[in-house]
Amino acid sequence: MQRVFMPVAAIAALALVTTGANAQDKLKIGLVATLSGPPAVLGQQMRNGFELAVKHLGGKLGGREVEVIVQDDGLKPDVAVSKAKALVERDKVDFVVGPIFSNILQAIFKPVTGAGVILISPNAGTSNFAGKQCNPNFFVTSYQNDQAFGVPGQYAQDAGIKSMFLIAPNYQAGRDAVAGVKSFYKGKIVGEDFVPLGQLDYSAELSKIAATKPDAIYVFLPGGMGINFVKQFRQAGLADKVKFLSSFTVDESTLPAQRDAALGFLGGANWAPDLDNPQNKKFVADYVKAYHAVPATYAFQAYDAALLIDGALKLTKGSTADKKALQAALKKANFVSLRGSFKFNNNQYPIQDFYMTKVVKTADGMYETAIFKKVFSNYGDTYAKDCPMK
Repeated sequence: MQRVFMPVAAIAALALVTTGANAQDKLKIGLVATLSGPPAVLGQQMRNGFELAVKHLGGKLGGREVEVIVQDDGLKPDVAVSKAKALVERDKVDFVVGPIFSNILQAIFKPVTGAGVILISPNAGTSNFAGKQCNPNFFVTSYQNDQAFGVPGQYAQDAGIKSMFLIAPNYQAGRDAVAGVKSFYKGKIVGEDFVPLGQLDYSAELSKIAATKPDAIYVFLPGGMGINFVKQFRQAGLADKVKFLSSFTVDESTLPAQRDAALGFLGGANWAPDLDNPQNKKFVADYVKAYHAVPATYAFQAYDAALLIDGALKLTKGSTADKKALQAALKKANFVSLRGSFKFNNNQYPIQDFYMTKVVKTADGMYETAIFKKVFSNYGDTYAKDCPMK
């Protein structure tokens, strides 16, 4: 067989052409979310928010056509690891976006970032990855858990609340929740319960609350847990006796089921549907039209994750080949966030404003949270000082 030899210059030219073509291949994004079981509504909000952003951007991010590969982690760390590895090794995704829950983030963090793939969390924001274990391949478009959880703590302190009962699930985010509240609230803690993740019956906890008679409770019970707790709390007759403060327990993902049971309850957040800026108004209106539901933080933070990718790729001219250049482009946060003020801290977690929100019923009979009071401005998390990245 005759061999054909090409001059070195010709080979180099062909390589340049091939590289240029590959740079315009379809951008692959793996989306890891909890899409089954009681917390599925959270994952659905995340998926919807991301997909709406891609739609608003004409099906392209940074000028490249997008293929989104959605995986359900089932809220099972071993399942999440298997699916994350498949996204990285088999599907060769350029980014992994997700997850919802912090225990899933803990599980998939190393398999994704260790493979050199950018992981963008649109919700879970544990403290360990904000400090000494920060990673150049990890970005967060939500918050560091303690930040959001600290909002009700600061509010309770400012409001002169004398005593509180705390309740949260027994996993990393639940422990972060309690720590976040305690870091700002200096009043008396009359009770503190960590319940199994996924618990739906709260009769024992409600009895403790009734017996200890706190001025307020702080509740972090996302998804189906929060739906059941709020209904049972109201049915137990405690709503008129104990002030209800929370994080991600009464929000747009749970309110369609909680309805009047949640009216007037307060929560800490980095956003609300009524946040007054043009980009947010368009997002909320289009989300309601597309999905017949009010968006929650899970949706807006995923929307921002898509905008983050789009903004970064515009700076790299669509290329993901140079990882350091891609990291630098992402860190510039070259997009207009739905929340308004936003920039990355050195640990690649956001610096942003935080609010107390209040559950209200709209004129069209829907339920949503509304800005009640700004608690923090341009707030960066306390773990950033331990992150070696500059």
